[in-house]
Amino acid sequence: MLALALLVVGGVALVNALNSDSQGGPPEAAVTADSAGTPGTEEPAPTSSATSRSASATPLVIRVVGAPTKVVVTMPETGEVLQQGVLNTGEERQYDKAPLQVVAADGGAVEVLIYGRQQPRATAGERKNWFVPARG
Repeated sequence: MLALALLVVGGVALVNALNSDSQGGPPEAAVTADSAGTPGTEEPAPTSSATSRSASATPLVIRVVGAPTKVVVTMPETGEVLQQGVLNTGEERQYDKAPLQVVAADGGAVEVLIYGRQQPRATAGERKNWFVPARG
């Protein structure tokens, strides 16, 4: 129950962090369960075998393949912010810790690999959240 509460608080903090850089409009009213980091039922597309082997042990890899976008990465259990700011086209970040909560202002501009598995991207311009669970 405590872990769920921490996830919710972390997700709200991430959404608020992204909205603080918005152009003065009101924050969005709700975040859908899918974009709140809850793992979906859709199976992610496999990556190339070379990428899978090198990234499969790495909890999170983020690559900006579109326009520069703001990305926030936090550890939901502690609230520690590992990344908060704009990542430029071509930039890549890897994180060896988990669990993690990830929010990209433009989820269509980033490629996200969780334990080597490419995650579904959002439509260009749409905010997207991902959750990286701890490996047991």
